[in-house]
Amino acid sequence: MKAIRRFTVRPVLPDPLRPLSDLARNLRWSWHAETRDLFRSVDPERWAASGGDPVRLLGSVPPARLAELAGDGPFLRRLGEVAGDLHDYTTGDRWYQNQPEELPAAIAYFSPEFGITAALPQYSGGLGILAGDHLKAASDLGVPLIGVGLLYRHGYFRQTLSRDGWQQEHYPVLDPNELPVVQLEEADGTPAQVSLALPGGKQLHARIWLAQVGRVPLLMLDSDVEENDLGERGVTDRLYGGGSEHRLLQEMLLGIGGVRAVRTYCRLTGHPAPEVFHTNEGHAGFLGLERIAELCAEGLDFDSALESVRAGTVFTTHTPVPAGIDRFDRELVARHFGPDAELPRIDVDRVLRLGMESYPGGEPNLFNMAVMGLRLAQRANGVSLLHGNVSREMFAGLWPGFDADEVPITSVTNGVHAPTWVAPEVFRLGARQIGDRRAEDALTVGGSDRWDAVADIPDQDIFDLRRVLREQLVEEVRERLRASWRQRGAHTAELGWIDDVLDPDVLTIGFARRVPSYKRLTLMLRDRDRLMDLLLHPERPVQIVVAGKAHPADDGGKRLVQELVRFADDPRVRHRIVFLPDYGMAMAQKLYPGCDIWLNNPLRPLEACGTSGMKAALNGCLNLSVLDGWWDEWFQPDFGWAIPTADGAGTDPDHRDDIEAAALYDLLEQRVTPRFYERGQSGLPDRWIEMVRHTLSLLGPKVLAGRMVREYVERLYAPAALSHRSMGPDAARDLAEWKERVRAAWPGVTVDHVETSASDALAELGTTLGLRVRVALGDLGPDDVDVQVVSGRVDEEDRIGDATVVPLKPVGSADQEGCWVYEGPLSLDRTGPFGYTVRILPAHRLMASSAELGLVAGPSEELVAAAGLLMR
Repeated sequence: MKAIRRFTVRPVLPDPLRPLSDLARNLRWSWHAETRDLFRSVDPERWAASGGDPVRLLGSVPPARLAELAGDGPFLRRLGEVAGDLHDYTTGDRWYQNQPEELPAAIAYFSPEFGITAALPQYSGGLGILAGDHLKAASDLGVPLIGVGLLYRHGYFRQTLSRDGWQQEHYPVLDPNELPVVQLEEADGTPAQVSLALPGGKQLHARIWLAQVGRVPLLMLDSDVEENDLGERGVTDRLYGGGSEHRLLQEMLLGIGGVRAVRTYCRLTGHPAPEVFHTNEGHAGFLGLERIAELCAEGLDFDSALESVRAGTVFTTHTPVPAGIDRFDRELVARHFGPDAELPRIDVDRVLRLGMESYPGGEPNLFNMAVMGLRLAQRANGVSLLHGNVSREMFAGLWPGFDADEVPITSVTNGVHAPTWVAPEVFRLGARQIGDRRAEDALTVGGSDRWDAVADIPDQDIFDLRRVLREQLVEEVRERLRASWRQRGAHTAELGWIDDVLDPDVLTIGFARRVPSYKRLTLMLRDRDRLMDLLLHPERPVQIVVAGKAHPADDGGKRLVQELVRFADDPRVRHRIVFLPDYGMAMAQKLYPGCDIWLNNPLRPLEACGTSGMKAALNGCLNLSVLDGWWDEWFQPDFGWAIPTADGAGTDPDHRDDIEAAALYDLLEQRVTPRFYERGQSGLPDRWIEMVRHTLSLLGPKVLAGRMVREYVERLYAPAALSHRSMGPDAARDLAEWKERVRAAWPGVTVDHVETSASDALAELGTTLGLRVRVALGDLGPDDVDVQVVSGRVDEEDRIGDATVVPLKPVGSADQEGCWVYEGPLSLDRTGPFGYTVRILPAHRLMASSAELGLVAGPSEELVAAAGLLMR
């Protein structure tokens, strides 16, 4: 019989065991081995059955066992030590508290998904895992972050396979009472809520759930509450589900409701109010509108409020393609704002203007969430150096007149949270060299360029470690594969062959990620005969473990999954290649350490960063990857291989795949497998072990989330906090009025005349020329602008590359025609074709970038032709 109602009955812990509840509710256990070991000792079988989830474990332990533990002296001593360690961790000073400069009192970090632990399945892929690692690293460093997201009652989806290998989706209902979260409550014990106004006088209500991630609170909004109608209850049903209006409501709740949740949390707990708001991708961009509305309610006009909000906002873009950005029809957005809906005191046209693609090549009727994110943030970044370049090109239309490399989008390369992703065996090997405390600091705070202690680890120890991890993966794969085949309808009697799947002594390749087409799940199948030869080589075989989910609406991705599954089902190779369904954090934590090679073959440059290879590298796994994302930045032959690409303009996609697949097979046949199987005089693969050693010692310190978060603090959060503090109401009004005045006057700003002290177009290296420029500033003055000379080597079309920018200084006062003369040096510091030009930019002390207004004035074409600005 099926129950008509469900309850979650919590155990009553004996008083001596009460600290177990606090330990279970703080998600630090997900990366703190001692806490997990303590819970495992409560009941090892139930711990395994709970999937390593302390909340589920405590809900299943019999009262007799709890009573036994309450009288167990050694267990209570361990409990006291672990609880004391958590208290010290959450209250003591850490890296952030020991920085000399005045840093933000708090930072609010908004993301549509967070991958903290498999016990809280609120993530779909890399964006969520990155957000989870960001929170964990911030906790380790003592950064006062407040995370903000949504609580999806169905999470993303669980993946199984049909008998013929077609992906099937399942959406189990998540009960928050069975998750490691607590409900935020008002002082009187009632649930804390936020509400949004909807068209037609309706309301969208949401409760606030709190997940404690070490020192960092994560606020998660849940619309499945009784006060909502059925449609509104489903707003937070699934991650990335539903149609346009469903997504818009999710993003309004995340951004606008998220700010209101932060205000509520700070009011109830006394937590300092955030000085900086960080938008992780465009989904939460509406948070800026809510903050503008707050300031307008305090008496600021819209433009001044916009300047104030921009000063303290950081925007991170994660997508390298326009198709990856959420875009909504302008009429849909307009319907949800204004007098009859949300933010009634803000003119709808002002809302729309922030997100409209009002630039050459844009779609004028589409509201672009990333465009809004950039317009609402004074600081923006991509997630690798290459992705920063791609983003500057992609969004250059927002800054007309500027070269792409001057677009104000910087880069902070992603990192991964080492304590989450490093296998305990790897940590113990490092701790044996330098001690537990130093090893923990190396993985969390980072700061060093290399881990020299790795050089002292004997080759035999590294070889033994890698085999142990590979063996653990083989066991994990067989267990998961057997479960998968049972779900596909196979009987136990049919599955004896699984006992021989994979071999702990064979070179193991891992490939696991989401399955959009650009990641090319099936590139390895391009030449199946050649792949079979690799898998079945009599002396140097390889084995491959593949996992990945296609988006439920992406039938093309599902066909790629099916193609891979059908190949892996072939009895000739099924002991050498496997597809594991339902890729998630729990699987990943076994997969990364157990592989020898991590394969990544996206279409360059469509991988913004791609952190899975970082997690593998921290466990001594070597990367075999296209030079995309972070690998383009940090690749060295010492610790991996680069797959050559055929990404020239006009390359036929099929031909490109053929070329790059052939390059992949060549690398595996000629360089990778010989290196793994070669034995030196010691009988060990000493050249392979040396590459593992280099991966750990040189790559390890770079890929840390601790390094990433420190960069965010130093390069983005601290400057944003200073801007926020400088942008009081009066300063915001002054800046808004100045921008309005500059925009109005800019048509009158011109470069009238340029002359140099050069007598001809030939000059010697090292010569310094005098430059004299006459400019018209219209209604502006020298304090409103920068006049610059831009010089450098030029190409055949006279475009300046690798430019040097030098400011020119005004001489005297305006002449009778109101023009100003500027002078300065022009250094000829490069040989060959060399050129310069002159430009005028707006300048204000409160702007983070001279490109901020997207205004630039330069010489007219007639002036260029007459003056001969290029020197050859």
